Amino acid sequence: MKSHFQNWSDVRVFLAVVRAGSTLGASKELAMTQPTVARRIDALEHTLGLTLFDRDTRGFRPTPEAQELMAAAEMIETGAAALSEAAEKVKSKGGGAIRLTAPIPAFTRRLSGILDGFCEMHPNVRFEFFPSNAMVDIAGGEVDVAVRAADTIEDPALICRKLTVLTGSLYGSKRYCDKHGLPASADDLAGHKFIVFGGPGNPIKLNNWLLGRINPDQIIMRVPDQSAMFTAIEMGAGLGPLPTSQVKAQDKVIRCFAPPPEASITLWLLVNPKAYRRAEVKAFTSFFAPRYAAEMVQLENRSD
Repeated sequence: MKSHFQNWSDVRVFLAVVRAGSTLGASKELAMTQPTVARRIDALEHTLGLTLFDRDTRGFRPTPEAQELMAAAEMIETGAAALSEAAEKVKSKGGGAIRLTAPIPAFTRRLSGILDGFCEMHPNVRFEFFPSNAMVDIAGGEVDVAVRAADTIEDPALICRKLTVLTGSLYGSKRYCDKHGLPASADDLAGHKFIVFGGPGNPIKLNNWLLGRINPDQIIMRVPDQSAMFTAIEMGAGLGPLPTSQVKAQDKVIRCFAPPPEASITLWLLVNPKAYRRAEVKAFTSFFAPRYAAEMVQLENRSD
């Protein structure tokens, strides 16, 4: 049975030895050890069934058979260079924009700072943003990358990275506190009035946690999103649920008690597996996940 040449990298070694006239000269050119170059030549000769070099004290002299192979070997060299150049062009195109979705409150200066850092390292990459509190279809290809809060991820096809655990609690204003006091725990909610979320733009688990502990007649207002929730709490209308990470030191709200564990939820980075095959998406995932997780941990641990 004939042996077939398959190790294309040996062509580079062969050409280097021909051009340098010795394995020592080729080893310097290729950044290999001299014994490795010699072994590669021996292996190539065995595969081809030809003696490619006459060895003597003056070095390696190509045989007539080697001379006949030079044109074909140089064609392979040219093809490898063309492949490398084509790959660089494909990478420079970036395969299109990285389509990123996250809950609307996540689009902050902290997020933009991380994205800016990535773009400095990858100037040819661009983004398309899809702020949404709804469940965007990641596996279906609507987006490439998503930041999503969920207890579990049901779709096993998605590439998942756990970022952190988000907590939340009840908050009130100083005005409300002066008039009515603040509950000391989740078991101390009787007699208080509450603001709850009434639209899709809300931390669902935290909102449901509150709804499961109060009576309907305790609800004084329903708001569509977190911006409206802050406004309603600060005006003293009642107590309301807020994610810990969204409360800033300068906000005029007071936390009632420590975040209850049963109201916490996991924050994930989810990637469409087809998009993950793109080099820029894979690089973004590795860059973004640890930095965003660190930012969120810092926000969660910030004192009120």
